[in-house]
Amino acid sequence: MIQALVACRAGVGSSLMLKIKLNEVIAEHDLPVEVQHASLDGLSSFDGPIVVTLSDVADDLKEEGIQKEIVGIRNILDKKEIFEKITKALADLNTKQK
Repeated sequence: MIQALVACRAGVGSSLMLKIKLNEVIAEHDLPVEVQHASLDGLSSFDGPIVVTLSDVADDLKEEGIQKEIVGIRNILDKKEIFEKITKALADLNTKQK
């Protein structure tokens, strides 16, 4: 299983909704992803390779040079967008591991 952290600045509202939708996508498509949830403060202790967050937070994390697959979601209710972006992150990880 690949670990993914769903996080936002506060770790309460938007990231919790995103976690629920991501878990639905994972279940519907039988993806090998296990989801954790936290505020951005939890990022430093997260060992997994994928961080899923809102697109503006993702831009900030990329600018900071965070060494993870950063997945930025624009519409946290759009399961199609979530599926497309999480499967791209999984494919990118697979490519990097080869």
